[in-house]
Amino acid sequence: MDNTRRKFLKLAGLTAVAGVTVPMLGSKALAADHGGGHAAPAEHGGGHQEEAPTGVRQGLVIDTGKFHDNPGLAEKCQKVCHDYHNVPKFPTSKDEIKWIWTDKFPNVFPDHSHYKKDDRMSSMNILALCNHCDNPPCVRACPTKATFKNKDGVVMMDFHRCIGCRFCMAACPYGARSFNWRSPRGSEDGHPFIENYNPKFPTRMRGVVEKCSLCSWRTKQGKDPLCVEEANKEVEGAMVFGDLNDPNSEISKVLRNRFTIQRKPSLGTKPSIFYII
Repeated sequence: MDNTRRKFLKLAGLTAVAGVTVPMLGSKALAADHGGGHAAPAEHGGGHQEEAPTGVRQGLVIDTGKFHDNPGLAEKCQKVCHDYHNVPKFPTSKDEIKWIWTDKFPNVFPDHSHYKKDDRMSSMNILALCNHCDNPPCVRACPTKATFKNKDGVVMMDFHRCIGCRFCMAACPYGARSFNWRSPRGSEDGHPFIENYNPKFPTRMRGVVEKCSLCSWRTKQGKDPLCVEEANKEVEGAMVFGDLNDPNSEISKVLRNRFTIQRKPSLGTKPSIFYII
């Protein structure tokens, strides 16, 4: 990190600390945005109706049962995503970079009851990614606007603006962001961290944060995100993508007819990723 960037980082730490403490305080602080002492649960995750935001709000529905019944499907989704976006594979787990990954139910949904959970649910590997929240604490925490919400409601990253302060990582309650402690463009023992470099997507540098972008470069062309396309090639309806605010969209129809849950809805972040359980 050069001197200019180091000085800016120190200045950002002083000026932004007040703004960062809010998302780091958790549900009580987030509840203040809703005008009360308790966080307002999001629709499909609590007892209150979520206020409908205006404009386009892109989101996903993931059918966990279809992924469970088709072993290897989640890994294929991860591979197509990571290969296209030049996500590096570092040899140590502490350096791991992930845009989309799998984890067990108790880790993905720690706020749901795990008591006497059936064997099927306990053995499930749940697909996880950035929740592209409608009320994202990471955006409020970033001192340089490196992370922002685009016009389609997708939480994005500008790698050039990122100064590596990691305030967004501390603010994100879902662990959906990764930090490049090492240069993704490097190698170890002759093995490059990016196995099959894709010139169509920019590589990152050491000292920046990265995460899922919901394939905004594809959705602008009217296409589904890569993970959705890959999943539905093998199992129709495994993932559904669309505009949550369009009552006639496929995703809205699915949400009206199927029971879904979200990750930590009580925090008031309003996740745009829903799970059919």
